[in-house]
Amino acid sequence: MVPKAYKFLEHIRVVKNFSLHTVRNYAIDLNDLKSFLEQEILKLPPEKMPAKISYDSAYVEDDANDQIPLDLIQKSTLRLYLTFLKQRGVQKRSVVRRLSSLRSFFSFCVRNGWIAKNPFLEIESPKLGKRIPLSLNYSQVQTLFDEPDTGTYLGFRDRTIMELFYSSGLRVSELVELNRSDFDPKSLLVRLRGKGKKERIVPITKNASDWILAYLEHSERHKDMDGHLAETDANAIFLNRLGTRLTTRSVDRKFDKYLLSSGLAGKITPHTIRHTIATHWLENGMDLKTIQTLLGHSCLATTTIYTHVSTKLKKDVYDKAHPHGFNQEP
Repeated sequence: MVPKAYKFLEHIRVVKNFSLHTVRNYAIDLNDLKSFLEQEILKLPPEKMPAKISYDSAYVEDDANDQIPLDLIQKSTLRLYLTFLKQRGVQKRSVVRRLSSLRSFFSFCVRNGWIAKNPFLEIESPKLGKRIPLSLNYSQVQTLFDEPDTGTYLGFRDRTIMELFYSSGLRVSELVELNRSDFDPKSLLVRLRGKGKKERIVPITKNASDWILAYLEHSERHKDMDGHLAETDANAIFLNRLGTRLTTRSVDRKFDKYLLSSGLAGKITPHTIRHTIATHWLENGMDLKTIQTLLGHSCLATTTIYTHVSTKLKKDVYDKAHPHGFNQEP
């Protein structure tokens, strides 16, 4: 019998059209609950631990092997699980995401008649304050962009990636999926596949377009030299050192390196560039509806967070620039 968790992951991948990255995160959340039940509730010894839930390989046709023991899921058990997460120091935002994943899985179980009701509907998620995303100023953007050694093929690629991020506010997953056929240098447009595989076409700057063209025509792209191999994927725009399509993990690693060397390391990630350009768009007069369309947000409420960022930046500039010497108490 096909494991229920595997059926759920196949459902969100095939029917819901979720990306492999999202499916992997769901699998991580399911496995975390499964491990808790096996270790903390069933007290199974390490040698008797069942296999983990698989999300991208052939499943084991054994209903008990990588399955969550649904009969153990009660409100009291879930409260113990939340306490367990708190003791491990899991952040509130991660707890909320995990509960959302598990709530979806158990709703799927109810629809398939495997359980009578969804126990997670009785569990309230922690309340989250509205988090204002970090944003770089123009000087910090230039500092970051100066880090890649554009005299090398891979450094030239990394600078091209930064230019494209700042040009159009792409997600990392959207960038690595770009094909040559998605790029139109004449019209200065790129076609993106966003969350849920929804496609959108966004403009890019002439500067970013020139960097992409130069990278695609780089003299080393079709050679094995200087620590990288020649192109083997003729469709992909961005390649790794093996000549195959770049991955999101590779982009994250490269940014970690540049952020560290630039002195900008901390909570800044490639996604910060997306927040940065959205903030700069807003500060230069672009309306929220257009920003929503460019970023691929399904809900305008998601985009309005940048109004808070912009207000905070302007307040910081005001506070630094205002002459306090003549202030008098009323």
